[in-house]
Amino acid sequence: MLPFPLLTRAGVRFVIALVLCLPAAGCGLYAPTGGELFPDGWVFDAGQAPVVSRDGMVSSTDRYASEVGAQVLRAGGNAVDAAVAVEFALAVVNPEAGNIGGGGFLVARMVDGASVALDFREKAPLAATRDMYLDADGNLTDRSLVGHLAAGVPGTVAGMWEAHRSYGTLPWADLVQPSIDLALGVVVTERIHGSIRNMEEALSGFSASAAAFLPGGGAPERGSTWAQLDLARTLERIRDRGPDGFYLGETADLIVAEMERGGGIITHLDLESYEAAWREPVRFTYRGHEVISMPPSSSGGPTLALIANILEGYDLSNLPWHGADHVHLLAEAWRRAFADRNEYLADPDFVDMPLARMISKEYAAERRASIALERATPSAEISPGMAPVPAEGENTTHFSIVDAEGNAVAVTTTINSWYGSKVTVAGAGFLLNNEMDDFAAKPGTPNQFGLVQGENNAIEPGKRMLSAMTPTIALDPEGRLFFVTGTPGGSTIITTVFQTLSNVIDFGMSVTDAVAAPRVHHQHLPDQITIEHGGLPDAVVRELEVRGHTVVIRAVGPPDGYFTGGLSGDVQAIRIHADGRLEAFSDQRRGGAAVSPSR
Repeated sequence: MLPFPLLTRAGVRFVIALVLCLPAAGCGLYAPTGGELFPDGWVFDAGQAPVVSRDGMVSSTDRYASEVGAQVLRAGGNAVDAAVAVEFALAVVNPEAGNIGGGGFLVARMVDGASVALDFREKAPLAATRDMYLDADGNLTDRSLVGHLAAGVPGTVAGMWEAHRSYGTLPWADLVQPSIDLALGVVVTERIHGSIRNMEEALSGFSASAAAFLPGGGAPERGSTWAQLDLARTLERIRDRGPDGFYLGETADLIVAEMERGGGIITHLDLESYEAAWREPVRFTYRGHEVISMPPSSSGGPTLALIANILEGYDLSNLPWHGADHVHLLAEAWRRAFADRNEYLADPDFVDMPLARMISKEYAAERRASIALERATPSAEISPGMAPVPAEGENTTHFSIVDAEGNAVAVTTTINSWYGSKVTVAGAGFLLNNEMDDFAAKPGTPNQFGLVQGENNAIEPGKRMLSAMTPTIALDPEGRLFFVTGTPGGSTIITTVFQTLSNVIDFGMSVTDAVAAPRVHHQHLPDQITIEHGGLPDAVVRELEVRGHTVVIRAVGPPDGYFTGGLSGDVQAIRIHADGRLEAFSDQRRGGAAVSPSR
């Protein structure tokens, strides 16, 4: 099957065979009018077969990385071991988002019932200042997006080391070695080729990036062997010395030299002082299911909790799925939750936040009381005085892992934009992030994802920038492991994670249909519902517009990378049944793979 991005680049219209909805136990009014599971014109088939196993599962955006994780499980490693190996493998084969030059979040639920959250988000360098991205007239520049000044202090290596130190079972070196093998030479897939090809112009602006990703002057060809020798040597130092092989010694010297060469501000002190942080997970219930998600410096868990608590007040299962009533309620809950997200949430080491109130059922009831079923609430009525903002982009990567014992790990990791700051550390072979743009560089003004954020998320030295990443694990009403999920997608991450959960819990969808289903999005500002191309019937769009919603179809084509045209997210989901059977599906929007260690 040809990857979807080829279709969008060629301008081919979405055409699929109509698939009849099979009734599911506990399913509400699941199918749109006419009996089709998804709308006519939606690119993905319903009823695709999941990967099934009882011996564990790894689902990531790249088959190479998923196979690495599955091999770790075969060798007797647990889910945390596999997560470490997958993270480093993605740094090689998923360069647009997989990283050692960025950071992320890990949520785990261990078989003994312990649930933990690890924050390895990047930090602002100690020399960062509040107004460092403003020009002389006080206007935002692009220095938070492209170039050396855009980079925060990377957290990935420290995060993986801390996860392994606390919960790993196999030797660290054994988990890093597969990524070294990949860096020494990997056969280029269509996915790798297409991703790099669409960023050739941006990467060519930095000599080390061009050398690493454009051998011979262009993207490595499909079927060729691509070696990243500088990256291999960096990974070898990490293998042999752990975080000291990154934050100290030769790699640290190379990072600081790159900063000095390009006008960046990360120093040896920044690198030496970086630490990952264990956090208390956000926990809430949704229709009897306990949900465990990421707390700040991620906004994902609290915002997801508020959304779920608002919508729990409606019987969504008695609404036609993706009918006008359903989408209207989603949008109304989302606009309220994002208004609070942008106002209150930030790095908990710097800001006191009303988290307990934000995730409470009582507060959700207050928010719900202002929702009118017959009309859209203008966002200006919820949080007045903010200007319209541009649409969001795509970024990041997620992977989900469950081992044979029932330990579960969800990891979302990023360098922010596609290929981050576009700066590769010369001699070290990895890209630096542009996470500084996730701060409110000018509070009240949108970042690249259209998020208008407040003073709590202003730049301060050593502070972690707010994120939307939402690695999430759900338990069934009996307390058994039920669902592991997450996605990239900038500001769409939170709404995508909720939709995937709701598709299963409210509408009884299979894991494959829950992931393949069309997605919609609202984030308070801009005041619009964004839909995937072909994702809603015209009649539903017209009814939403009658109620006062503005509906915008995501643009077809890859304006910000290889896989963004018309689509949203890249969910990696694992469903765990009461009998211990695992069913997994890797989102075909970017062509990943779920792999069982028994296959």
